[in-house]
Amino acid sequence: MNSFMSWVGGKKALRDEILERMPLYYERYIEVFGGAGWVLFHKPPGNDFEVYNDFNSNLANLYRCVRNKPEQLKNELRYVLDSREDFDCIALLHKKGDFKALTDIDRASKFYQLIRYSYASGLDSFGSQPHSMWSDFPVIDMAARRLQKVVVENKDFEKLIRQYDRPVSFFYCDPPYYATEDYYADVGFTKEDHIRLRDTLLGISGKFLVSYNDCPEIWQLWERPDIKIERIERLNNLAQRYDGGCQYAELLISNYDTTERKNLFKQMSFLDDDLKYYEED
Repeated sequence: MNSFMSWVGGKKALRDEILERMPLYYERYIEVFGGAGWVLFHKPPGNDFEVYNDFNSNLANLYRCVRNKPEQLKNELRYVLDSREDFDCIALLHKKGDFKALTDIDRASKFYQLIRYSYASGLDSFGSQPHSMWSDFPVIDMAARRLQKVVVENKDFEKLIRQYDRPVSFFYCDPPYYATEDYYADVGFTKEDHIRLRDTLLGISGKFLVSYNDCPEIWQLWERPDIKIERIERLNNLAQRYDGGCQYAELLISNYDTTERKNLFKQMSFLDDDLKYYEED
């Protein structure tokens, strides 16, 4: 299923590739930099223990309200206006840090308006596109059902990883990309945090998969024994308007064999072919 929202750096275009590379076995799935949760919503819910985390408290509050109070949230959104004046007022509140004084539902509805009505979900520039909030209500309802057994956290990534690390844990990390830290002013991610994330993940007992932009600094940071780095390309969504088919190179970094799931499916396909051959005989 799709996420109920968009977000800067969302993994909609890469979610299939990530699911194909997940470990065959894990009991805990932890999405460390949750954002729009495209991978979480796309992965089949099962018997695994699921955690969504984002250090942005506005995001964590929005997810909790979608999960626990979807009807109240929809009521708040039902008669909002798609107008520049309203958007600018809410954006000013957000920039001044006044969201925290609001009730959880009011805070969630205003933050959702910023996401929906801003250009490229950047929160600060009015998108000037017609959009009915009512059309989002079925997706919010689906997200509410999907999130019922998901733990929503609002923690620093290092504290979260150490809390949930077990040999059966799988961490998917989609941190702010290198040299794009300024886009994430709400969480204060710095260049030193890239090093802290690497050092934290290198010390865990579970498995991890990290998505990053393809640049020399990240290669240098992560070239370590037993760490696998795979280059992958996807469509550059923001460039499609003026450069159709433009590709964006990313890296997938892991501490396990990311081909095991794909190889298993190949083996099962071969077995199916053999069974068909014997049945025809």
